[in-house]
Amino acid sequence: MSKPKITIVDDDRDTRELLAAALEDEGFEVTLAANGLRLIASLQLHRPQAILLDVNMSWIDGFELCKAVKKNEHFRDIPIIFISGRGDSEDKRRGREVGAADYFVKPLDTDKLVRRIRELVASPAS
Repeated sequence: MSKPKITIVDDDRDTRELLAAALEDEGFEVTLAANGLRLIASLQLHRPQAILLDVNMSWIDGFELCKAVKKNEHFRDIPIIFISGRGDSEDKRRGREVGAADYFVKPLDTDKLVRRIRELVASPAS
């Protein structure tokens, strides 16, 4: 069985690399994107089974990016999990509103995150 593909979108390199290392240790294949433009470009080439998306990014914030992905009929079924330093209920509500499958607050509980990703990529739709 091939490894589940995950794309991490975060403009903070340390966060991207730490998360990538943790997920690769758990058996995921990881692609990284520093911003929304890079994500959009990489979706065509490396369709992931889930996207981890930071909320606070330059150029386009995570909420707008999530909306854009969910509007695209080719990619709308890819689950998106927000990862953010912003943990108030308003942000979490907005995350659900724009179509995110889940919302994790930094510092991340990697075990919980990995379990949630596994649940999302194990669904029959994948």
